[in-house]
Amino acid sequence: MSSKEKPTLGGTRIKTRKRNIAAPLDPAAFADAVVQIYLDNAGDLELVAKSIESSELNFSRYGDTFFEVVFTGGRTQPGTVKPDEGERHPYSVIECEPEREAILPSVIYVQKILRRKPFLIKNLENVMRRLLQSLELFEEKERKKLAIFTALAFSQKLSGLPPETVFQPLLKDNLVAKGIVLSFITDFFKEYLIENSVDDLISICKRGKMEDNLMEFFPSAKRTPEAFSEHFTNAGLLPLVEYNEKKIFEVKLKEMKAALTAQISEEADISEVIDTVKQHIKDAKLPDVEVVRILWDVLMDAVQWSGKNQQQNSNLALRQVKTWAKLLNEFCTTGKLELELIYKVQVQCYEDTKLMKLFPEIVRSLYDQDVLAEDTILHWFRKGTNPKGRQSFVKSLEPFVKWLEEAEEED
Repeated sequence: MSSKEKPTLGGTRIKTRKRNIAAPLDPAAFADAVVQIYLDNAGDLELVAKSIESSELNFSRYGDTFFEVVFTGGRTQPGTVKPDEGERHPYSVIECEPEREAILPSVIYVQKILRRKPFLIKNLENVMRRLLQSLELFEEKERKKLAIFTALAFSQKLSGLPPETVFQPLLKDNLVAKGIVLSFITDFFKEYLIENSVDDLISICKRGKMEDNLMEFFPSAKRTPEAFSEHFTNAGLLPLVEYNEKKIFEVKLKEMKAALTAQISEEADISEVIDTVKQHIKDAKLPDVEVVRILWDVLMDAVQWSGKNQQQNSNLALRQVKTWAKLLNEFCTTGKLELELIYKVQVQCYEDTKLMKLFPEIVRSLYDQDVLAEDTILHWFRKGTNPKGRQSFVKSLEPFVKWLEEAEEED
């Protein structure tokens, strides 16, 4: 071997490293190709879906562009909803009639595409978010079409579409202030509730972190329970109004319980507690029956149960009744309310093992403190309708009832 020749290893090949050269993006050509599929199939979405499935188009790269074509018929200019240059088709969501019959096929079509290409769900989110954030750029009818599509997407359980994708982009101050969001969400609610329950709707709102924030869809000057009820009542969405009123009622009950629990635990003056109850009744428009139930719950919740033996628990319960009898008297003003109080005692004694044997003693104490009238007790004994523990409680109350009946006969 010549001294000038370089040694080599036999049987090996020296590989040269190739540079990664990125292909240039061409969303316009992709959009034109998808539009042409629509045109070739005259907008028949079943045929369009089959053609798209068999095509070799790069959906992983141009997913956003694909959904722009689905919603608007072609590409949109970056950062806007304005049409861009290139071919367009007349079968888009924006171009159809603002009715569920016209829009539902597009929802089913998108569902088919997502089942075959599940990676496109993120692209659908991107495009929907952009469209919803730009609602003011659409005409009123176009916004309604988007609302119907969105409602049907959830109603049809469109693969993987998260509710926050819909609700959160809507909460732009300028859109809310102009009433655009309220109009959109009203159309959305109306469409969704055609085939679904209010509970289903609230479940979606909950997942979208809007269950407790429905007022945020209203312009700031109209964020009141009265405005909420009026608007959705006029829109024919009474179940939603009833749900909201119930939720507000539950919140006010909770606030009342918290305020009373604090006062009773601190052994505030009974007159102060009575004033607190009356103020909450006025603010929340609480029915008398609900007030009686709350008072009993609060009084029993405030007891520091020893848990040692029945006699101690009995003493604690009876002392609480005696201490706050004036409070109960203030609001148990009719036989109906007195009967409601007995039912409340009955249910608690049935459900709480430490109080189960105290029912007759509590009823006797309420009688002694003039909270319960004799006629009310006798009515419960003879005609009470709540079945919880009734047979046992009736038997345990027999001696006291017998005493009442004998006293009645003597009188």
